[in-house]
Amino acid sequence: MNYDYNTKREQMAIPEYGRNIHKMIKHACTIEDREERNKAARTIIAIMANLNPHLRDHKQKLWDHLAIISDFKLDVDSPFEKPSPKVLKEKPNKVKYNITPIRYKHYGRVIENMIKTAIEMEEGEKKEAFIELIANHMKKCYLSWNKPQVTDEVIFNDLREMSDGKLNISPKTKLPDSREILAKSKKKKAQRKNKNQ
Repeated sequence: MNYDYNTKREQMAIPEYGRNIHKMIKHACTIEDREERNKAARTIIAIMANLNPHLRDHKQKLWDHLAIISDFKLDVDSPFEKPSPKVLKEKPNKVKYNITPIRYKHYGRVIENMIKTAIEMEEGEKKEAFIELIANHMKKCYLSWNKPQVTDEVIFNDLREMSDGKLNISPKTKLPDSREILAKSKKKKAQRKNKNQ
């Protein structure tokens, strides 16, 4: 007995549409009458839109997919410009990553950027409030990556060191208690878990 396995069949250009759509498009390529071919293409587009409702409002994407599946051989009057086969084969540009080292990895680059912003701010209540916000966030980061306890002094010293001594926070400032931060974090995780179920 000879079985017809998918692995032995012709590879599909866009598998999400299924083999039947690919067969319809292949058949549309063989229709000689241009008007009939256009009619077939519009019907296929409607079926593709029904199969993928999220693409109904993205007609150009559907027409692009039609061209791609036909290997750009289907000659029809598309309401949009046909994509170029060259564009499909082009490699995307490399993503530029920030490779400068982070002094304290558990705080991350966002904290470093916030500290730079705070250094440039004018002196006043707004700057003090922002520095306190940074310190609060630093404590949260520290607790999520390190030990379950950290003193405010450790956070203040790290802030001072990371800002090269340019940012100081009053030793009288009280950051939220470690247990309070960890309890809030657990509560948020539980809420997210319940939402996803």
